[in-house]
Amino acid sequence: MRYEIGKTYEQLRVGEKASFSKTISQADISLFAGICGDFNPVHVNQNYAAQTRFKRCIAHGPLTQSLMAPVLGTRLPGLGSIALEFFCRYTAPVYPGDTITATAEVAEKLPPKKRVRMTLTWENQHGERVAEGYCLMMPPRDGGA
Repeated sequence: MRYEIGKTYEQLRVGEKASFSKTISQADISLFAGICGDFNPVHVNQNYAAQTRFKRCIAHGPLTQSLMAPVLGTRLPGLGSIALEFFCRYTAPVYPGDTITATAEVAEKLPPKKRVRMTLTWENQHGERVAEGYCLMMPPRDGGA
């Protein structure tokens, strides 16, 4: 199978954006708990979560954060890129049934090592920001990473 490499440093433009959206289900949350081992009842036990300030189960922060992976790894910069640094701040809970859109935007090109700093946002279906951050990416070189 042949893959098309992502955008190189030279091809990327400041202001360029890409997004990915997914509706988070309770099954997604349960599966993520199994993957990472975080069975905090605020994520997996509706009776417990009902007694918290959230009133129902919420998604793990890193589950929401992981929705950026298909953006960075397959869209912008895309295949062959490597994440070097990642920062994320959670600003609102994500509930089962929320549709989260993860968006990355090229904020700055760093010429000495041909790195790219990108701003990251995650918003729910109501346009409410649920997380924000930035990352430092090493885009693919011509002919591969």
